[in-house]
Amino acid sequence: MTDSSLDSLGQRAKAASRLLARASTAQKNAALHAIADGLERDQAKILAANGLDVADGQAAGLSPALLDRLLLDERRLAGIAADTRSVAALPDPVGQEFDGRVLPNGLRIARRRTPLGVLGVIYEARPNVTIDIAALSLKTGNAAILRGGKETLRSNLAMVEVIQSALEASGLPADAVLYIDSIDRSLITELLRLDRYVDMIIPRGGAALHKLCREQATVPVMTGGLGICHLFVDASADQAKAVEIIHNAKTQRPSVCNALDTVLVHRDAAAQFLPRMAERLAADGVELRADPTALLILERALLPTNHDRPADGQQSPVVPAGPEDFDQEWMRLVLGVKVVSGLEEAMEHIAQHSTAHSDGILTEDHSNAMRFVNEVDSAAVFVNASTRFNDGGQLGLGAEVAVSTQKLHARGPMGLQELTTYKWVVFGDGQVRV
Repeated sequence: MTDSSLDSLGQRAKAASRLLARASTAQKNAALHAIADGLERDQAKILAANGLDVADGQAAGLSPALLDRLLLDERRLAGIAADTRSVAALPDPVGQEFDGRVLPNGLRIARRRTPLGVLGVIYEARPNVTIDIAALSLKTGNAAILRGGKETLRSNLAMVEVIQSALEASGLPADAVLYIDSIDRSLITELLRLDRYVDMIIPRGGAALHKLCREQATVPVMTGGLGICHLFVDASADQAKAVEIIHNAKTQRPSVCNALDTVLVHRDAAAQFLPRMAERLAADGVELRADPTALLILERALLPTNHDRPADGQQSPVVPAGPEDFDQEWMRLVLGVKVVSGLEEAMEHIAQHSTAHSDGILTEDHSNAMRFVNEVDSAAVFVNASTRFNDGGQLGLGAEVAVSTQKLHARGPMGLQELTTYKWVVFGDGQVRV
């Protein structure tokens, strides 16, 4: 941010959005490929900047979950570049027409997809978000003003330099992606009220950030990304499959919003299933927070004698669940476990404790599966699959700007179409209203 005035930043972004909105698909795709090439070309510089951010984060005592989100390495950076090229390969939604028809009076009408305009995106220790937002915004003809966390400042600035160079080399305005490089938190509130220039705010962070945005913004806010995610193990579940699905959902990347937080187990399956699940998760160091029924089953299975109990100072893999433990987005290797009487109680628990992000059922009973799908009101509902699939790339959208848990405009992973609006286009031949 070369200008200290956020108002000036908004003016520049708005002007860039008007130029970007008329860019051709070929221009936008060329810029996306140039960004991916730049990430690979400047890999050493980006990883060096990220290394400094990670070192500062470790010195500041950031949690392992936040450090994992902050970290870039060669594999992750290569994945980000590949995702950017994947966005270039996707169909361009801008200009698509739908719901076209001819009215009895001869008017030809249709709805046409158009960019939203300027996106204001506030996020925390996730440097990959910088590229995700830039790629999706660019493809949909939107400009973006980014404000990342102070923990990732060097990483983000290194990547924004790549983005802006690629835009200029492709004949597009560098101001299409702008970054607020000050760590002054008052600028967040100023961005939330920049309704003269910003058309949508997308927060990607914790509950406090989402609350701030809802309370302070004069710009529409798209909230989501907070995931208290559940899987219900039905009595009919294939237990071998269920164990592997739960293992993947919890351990594949525990620090993200679609990682599993609570397992609900049908009482008829609990005695056999819970020890199998606990044994599989124990190898990865997962701590289970169990309700009284699950705790009794697990302690009998895993700690059959006093001789086998953990030594003083050693953490047991199974501990009693506290009063707040089923309302936690763990973001680490902790999993809530509860035994329920059946589908009805499982769905009631989800209704009370879920954030409507990612919830699923593991079952071989088609009727139960369909009831769960019809009655659980979450952004993504799964049958015999890991919650980790609630992701724009995994669902074929390319990258994503966020996972929306709202019901207006967009729900679930926000990919290309979700970053557009539409206008009515009406063609006539002299018709007048009577």
